[in-house]
Amino acid sequence: MEKETEKILEKIRQKRLEKKLSLLNLANDLGISHSHLYYIESKKVIPSIDVIVKISKALDYPIKDLLE
Repeated sequence: MEKETEKILEKIRQKRLEKKLSLLNLANDLGISHSHLYYIESKKVIPSIDVIVKISKALDYPIKDLLE
């Protein structure tokens, strides 16, 4: 996995924790399973761009900031 991808996935986890959202709550908001979100945050899978956009919106975190 590319370092840049790892950074994006780490930002997702950090932002979720900052907002005090559980994996289950965020996954429900996204319409994905909590295990899929766990694998994303654990850097075991790379999410599609559609999922990254959904995560960005759900966390109220601009996609440009997530991708920087």
